[in-house]
Amino acid sequence: MSTKTITLPVQGMTCASCVGHVERALRDTDRVSAARVNLASERATIEFSPDDSGLAPLLSAVHDAGYDIPTETVSLPIGGMTCASCVSHVERALHDVDGVLSAAVNLASERASVELVSGVASLADLRQAVVSAGYEVREMAEAPEMAEDRERAARRREYEDLRLRFIVAAVLGFLSLVGTYQAWFPLLRDIPRQTMYVILFLLTTPVQFWAGWRFYRGAWGALKHKTADMNVLIAVGTSAAYLYSVAVTFVPQVFPEGMAEVYYDTAAVIIALILLGRLLEARAKGQTSEAIRKLMGLRAKTARVVRDDEEVDLPVEEVRVGDVVIVRPGEKVPVDGRILEGHSTLDESMVTGESMPVDKGAGDPVVGATINRTGAFKFEATNVGKDTVLSQIIKLVEEAQGSKAPIQRLADQIAGVFVPVVVGIAVLTFIVWAVFGPTPAFIFALVNFVAVLIIACPCALGLATPTAIMVGTGKGAEHGVLIRSGEALETAHRINAIILDKTGTLTQGQPALTDVSPRNGMARGDLLKLVASAELRSEHPLGQAIVQAAQREGLALFEPSEFQSVTGRGIQAVVDGRNVLVGNERLMADHKVILDGLSGEAADLSALGRTPMYVAVDGHAAGLVAVADTLKGNSAEAVAALHRLGLEVYMLTGDNRRTAEAIAAEVGIDRALAEVLPEDKADKVKDLQAQGKRVAMVGDGINDAPALAQADVGIAIGTGTDIAMEAADVTLMRGDLMGVVTAISLSKATMRTIKWNLFWAFAYNSAGIPIAAGLLYPFFGLLLNPIFAAAAMAFSSVFVVSNSLRLRSFRPALTA
Repeated sequence: MSTKTITLPVQGMTCASCVGHVERALRDTDRVSAARVNLASERATIEFSPDDSGLAPLLSAVHDAGYDIPTETVSLPIGGMTCASCVSHVERALHDVDGVLSAAVNLASERASVELVSGVASLADLRQAVVSAGYEVREMAEAPEMAEDRERAARRREYEDLRLRFIVAAVLGFLSLVGTYQAWFPLLRDIPRQTMYVILFLLTTPVQFWAGWRFYRGAWGALKHKTADMNVLIAVGTSAAYLYSVAVTFVPQVFPEGMAEVYYDTAAVIIALILLGRLLEARAKGQTSEAIRKLMGLRAKTARVVRDDEEVDLPVEEVRVGDVVIVRPGEKVPVDGRILEGHSTLDESMVTGESMPVDKGAGDPVVGATINRTGAFKFEATNVGKDTVLSQIIKLVEEAQGSKAPIQRLADQIAGVFVPVVVGIAVLTFIVWAVFGPTPAFIFALVNFVAVLIIACPCALGLATPTAIMVGTGKGAEHGVLIRSGEALETAHRINAIILDKTGTLTQGQPALTDVSPRNGMARGDLLKLVASAELRSEHPLGQAIVQAAQREGLALFEPSEFQSVTGRGIQAVVDGRNVLVGNERLMADHKVILDGLSGEAADLSALGRTPMYVAVDGHAAGLVAVADTLKGNSAEAVAALHRLGLEVYMLTGDNRRTAEAIAAEVGIDRALAEVLPEDKADKVKDLQAQGKRVAMVGDGINDAPALAQADVGIAIGTGTDIAMEAADVTLMRGDLMGVVTAISLSKATMRTIKWNLFWAFAYNSAGIPIAAGLLYPFFGLLLNPIFAAAAMAFSSVFVVSNSLRLRSFRPALTA
C-alpha cells in the first residue's frame, strides 16, 4: 500500500508534553506509519496510507487529544460541467489535493464547496486540479489568497482570542485580589466576609471556566489518552484552589477554626499570568518564522505574459511553462526562466545573498522574485509554481525548521516523563505537609501542592531546541545558506576538518588567461593579439579563454586566413600574413623553433598549476602565454576564516602533487590531497573519518555527490549541479566559499543558543520545584506563593523563545 507525507498545522500546543500527546494520538491512528510534531512551528508531519476517509481520521485524532487543526471552506465557480459524471470527476480531482477534507459540487449552481486545512491547500492548487480534470475555474469576485496568508489569519484569530481571554482574566483576577485583601481598602471593610466570598466566587468563576477553558480541554484530551501534560498541571492546581474556596464559601461549617480561607485570587491570577505567558510566547513564536514570511513576501503577484500575440497581465499562479514573459525596469521576475531577448542588470540578493547586481543577456537564466534594475527583456518560463527556485528554497527551509536535532531527543525523553513525575512530587508534597506541617497543616499542604504543580514548566524544555532551529535556518536562508535539517545544523558545529574540492569550489571552474610573456622584441599587446586571432576558430576551452581575455582588453582581432588544429600539440594559423604557432614543446620541435630559454619559465608556470603554451611567429620564438583555472577572489580569505574557526583545511584535486601543493600554499591550505580520481573522493573522506575527525566536504560537481553524502556534513556550492545539491546537507546559493564560513558560524551560534536554552530550562525546573515544595521553609521560613510560581513559569517559556530570537541579529563574520 502506498504511503504519502503531509504537514498539517496544529493549534493549542503549549509544551513538549503536548508534542508527545499529539504524536501518540496520530501514531495510534489506523494507517499512520510515522508522525513528527514541531512545537515551535506548530506543525505535524505525518506519513500515512490514505484511504477513502482522507484526512478525517487525522483531524479526529488531533481533536480528541484536545488540540485543533484549523480548517476553512472555500467556494469555487466551476465551468464546463454538463452532467453528474462531471460532478464526480471534479469532486475526485479536488479530493486528491493535499489538505482537502471534503469537496461537494453542485451542478445546478456550478459551484464547488471545498473544506480544506488552512495553510496546506491553496486556491491555486484547487484551480490547477480542476483544470487538470478538464474543467475551468471561473473568475472569482475576490483575488485568491495565498495559503500562508490564510494560515496566518487563522493564527491571528487565535492570538486575538487569547488576548481577549487574558484581558478578562487579568481584570477579574485583579478585582479578586483586591477583594481577598478587603481589609486594606476602606471602602470594602464593611462588607461581611462571607458576602465577599460570594462576590469573589462570581468574579473568579468566569476566569476559571471561560478564560481557563483551554486548560480543561487540553487536560481532558491528555487524560483520555492516559497521559498528562502542562494543561493537567494547571487544571489540577487551579481547580484545587478554586474548589477549596467554593467549599469555604458555601459550606464553611465543615472546616475547623482557622481553615475557612478562600484562594480565589490564587486561581484567577495564576490563570491570568499563564495566559499572559502564552500570549507573549505566541507573539515571539510568530517571529521565529519571520524568514519564511520574508521569502514568501518576495513572490511577484502578477506577470505580463504574451498570449495570442497580445500582452496580458495574469496572476503569477497562471503562468505556464513555455510562456513568454515580459519584464520591465523595476519589476520583479515572476517565475524562473531563460532570457530570449534583451539585456539587463538584476538584483539577485534576495535569493543568493550576493549584494552586487548581475548582468544578464540572451540565453542567461533568471530566477523568480529577483528584481530587474535597468533594461527590459523577454524570457521563456521554465519553472513555475512549486518548481521555482524560490519555492524550493521555502520548502527546504520549512523542512529544516520542522526537523528535530539530535540534542532535542534528550529534552523529548525528559518531557515524556516530566508531568507524571511532577504530579507525584506535588502529591508527596501535600502528604508531607499535611502530616508534618505546622498548623494549619492542610492549608500549607494545599498551597504548596498548587505551587509545585504551577511552577513546573515542560514548555521551556519543548521550545528550547525548535525555536532556535527555526530562527537559525531562517537566518541562514537570508544569507544564501540553505540548511537541510536540524541534524545538519547541529553536526556542523562539531566539524574539525573540512575538504574543499579544488575545481569550481576554490577555483572558478573554467580556464582564464593568467600570463603573457613576450620575447625577442615582441610587445605584450601584439603577442596577445596574434595568439587570440589565431585561436578565433579554435573550439578548445583554453583557446577560448585567450580570445575572451583579448576581447576584454579591447584588442581588435584578425580573422585567420588559414587555421589548422594539430592534435596533441596545438594550433597553426596565418594571421595578418604572419605564420603563428601556439602549442606545446613538441609543436615547436616539429617546426624546429629555438625556444631561447622559455622552457625554464614554462616549468615555473607549470609548478604554479598553470598550462603554458609556446608562441612562435614566422619560425621564431615570440613568447609564452599561460592559462589556468584561476582561484576565486576570496578563496584565501575564506580559508583563513575557516582556520580561525578551528578547522583543518584540506584541498582535493586530480592535479599532480607539485601543482596541488603550489595552489594549496597560495591560499593557505593545510594539506593537498593530490592525484585523486573522481571515484576515489569518498574514500578520502572515509580516511579522515577513520582518524577520528568530523569531516565537512565542499563540492559542486556530479562526481562530488558520493563524497558529499559520505561526509558528516556535505556542503554543495549552489552554482554547481542539482545532483550535488541533492546529496548535500547544506547548499550555498552563491558560488564563493564565504558561505561555508557563514554556515559553520551560524551552526555554532545556534548550538550555543540551544545549549543555553536547555540549561535554563533544566536549571529553572531543578531549582523551582524544590522551592515550591517548601525546601526553604525549615531553614528560612520562606514559602513560594503560587501566584509567584505562575509568574516564574510564564517567564521561563518567554525567556527561552526570546533567547532564540537573538539569533535574528546574527551577521556573517570572518572570525568565530
